[in-house]
Amino acid sequence: MKLMHISDLHLGKTVNGFRMTDDQRYILGQLINITRTEAPDAVLIAGDVYDKPQPPTDAVELFDTFLHELSQLADHIFVISGNHDSAERIAFGARLMNPSGVHMSPVYSGEVTPFTLTDEYGAVDIFMLPFVKPANIRHIFPDENAETYTDAVRAAIRRMNIDPEHRSVIITHQFVTGAVRSDSETVSVGGSDNVDASVFCEFDYVALGHLHAPQSVGENRIRYCGSPLKYSFSECEQTKSVSIAELGRKGDLSLRTVPLKPRFDMREIRGAYNELTLKSSYGAGGQNDYLHITLTDEEDVPNAMAKLSLIYPRLMKFDYENTRTARNNDIEATVELHEQAPIELLNRFYELQNNNRMDEGQERLAAALIKKIWEKENEAQK
Repeated sequence: MKLMHISDLHLGKTVNGFRMTDDQRYILGQLINITRTEAPDAVLIAGDVYDKPQPPTDAVELFDTFLHELSQLADHIFVISGNHDSAERIAFGARLMNPSGVHMSPVYSGEVTPFTLTDEYGAVDIFMLPFVKPANIRHIFPDENAETYTDAVRAAIRRMNIDPEHRSVIITHQFVTGAVRSDSETVSVGGSDNVDASVFCEFDYVALGHLHAPQSVGENRIRYCGSPLKYSFSECEQTKSVSIAELGRKGDLSLRTVPLKPRFDMREIRGAYNELTLKSSYGAGGQNDYLHITLTDEEDVPNAMAKLSLIYPRLMKFDYENTRTARNNDIEATVELHEQAPIELLNRFYELQNNNRMDEGQERLAAALIKKIWEKENEAQK
């Protein structure tokens, strides 16, 4: 059985002030083409369909069009809600759509009934577990001592009717311990949202959403397909893709990816202003990509961002990197503060900020000001 696994569409998302709707429409078109080529038995959408619980109208319309086109190509589509979604909105119309093969996860109520598909090797049970928190589990099961996310997911799985003779697939949206995060994801303080991979031991394939980097956690069967687009500069080096999982006999899994190509890439470039404004720097293409530009000029260039935006219209982020702005330098901060004279402390602070010590004139002025302040302090204490 062939499963096409996608997640984290984040429809309606704005990145650094840029609406991503047109880029999302473009990449959804690629997903449709991949579905047409791969002809999967089922498409699994593992949460964060939208970027916000109350998505804008154009995002809802975009997903409606995508779902309609997808339903013409795949017999079964399974969609769960993620931490960015409203579970109630994702669940809307679920019972009406089920007969047509579009399965939207209901709001979690303590019971997960699998959908059973069949192929030449027998039954495949598809379980849909939307994003859940320990508080959700404690509310539904007052006797359940679910203090951690691992406790919560384990409690939910324990109540599933998993047939050991069948091949079982779970679609869920959690952070599994050991996976690699990106900056565009919601992070809980101290990693409190971690779920131990051992809770999924009974499943032949775990279709995960939540993390934006495509990756397997520990073994191929526990898989994040990643987001179809880059949503932060920490994702620049990632190759976005669709995960294709093929289940053979019980315990037989093959996994591969199909790469995605965005309408405009997201990149980081650096150099001097005069270099980056030469046509040879941008004439070969890429000037329309979403960019983080770092200038290495020692002196600020007046209106640099506005000028660069004329050449690079999707400039998202701009900063400088030079000796004046460098924070990591050769200063050793190991000397105890109380052992240093005030003028030396001030000199070290100045050097950390400017990567240069004060000159003699600045040091004399600073010393005079320190002396004057201390004299006033002493007079006030008499």
